[in-house]
Amino acid sequence: MRIVCIANQKGGVGKTTLTAGLAGAFAATGARVLMLDLDPSASLSHWFGVADDPPRRGSFDLYDSNLPIAKTIHDTASGVSISPGQPALATLERAGASKPGLGRALARAFAEPGLGYDYVLLDCPPTLGVLIVSALASADLVLAPTQTEPLALRALDGMLRTAAMVERSRGRALPVVVVPTLYDRRTRAARDSLAALRERSDCRVWHEEIPVDARLREASRHHATPAAFDPQSRGAQALMRLARWIEADMPPTAPAALDIMEHAA
Repeated sequence: MRIVCIANQKGGVGKTTLTAGLAGAFAATGARVLMLDLDPSASLSHWFGVADDPPRRGSFDLYDSNLPIAKTIHDTASGVSISPGQPALATLERAGASKPGLGRALARAFAEPGLGYDYVLLDCPPTLGVLIVSALASADLVLAPTQTEPLALRALDGMLRTAAMVERSRGRALPVVVVPTLYDRRTRAARDSLAALRERSDCRVWHEEIPVDARLREASRHHATPAAFDPQSRGAQALMRLARWIEADMPPTAPAALDIMEHAA
């Protein structure tokens, strides 16, 4: 089982779209895929039409009650599974000081026998805290979606520092790949921002980019992965190429996760 963390400490850069898109791309190759929605806003869960009423089991229960992850999983019409986000995730930052071990919650969940997934994709919130740190601690690979515009490039520095901190704390490598997103080649700002990303020497940048594509938004409106909704669209095709690149390049085994919350304060 390979665990991919999709994270950036800035909102609006395409984290949820990247998660849904990769889930569909991996599933299209026959892989079994589980998504975890770790954002209190639960955008990924709404993408796939997971109902709020009655209250659902989801990713908060992995932190709050150590519920087995299998009991939080919902199937979707696109052939991928999801442990949905819950508003109560927002309370975990306050609980961190009085409830030790939250940083290991996901590692414990993924250690449960018999899950049977090939890929687990973690859609993180855009803020530094227990959720993003625990996701990084359990990951084999971090994808940092970065919108091709100047402010997003500035925010990337914070994400890289956080990943480096987690890597030092757990004592094992944590590969980070920056994925350029929302790329509109018609604009000077996008072209210049992409060129600036490519020139960086402090991070690895995927050699392609995810374009602006209205079909990706339509996929979310139809509660489907981009690959299931319109596999020939520009966005879905780019996501398929990213998935193939990950399959060929990703480390094969998951690292051990440590309780690193004391270092994240």
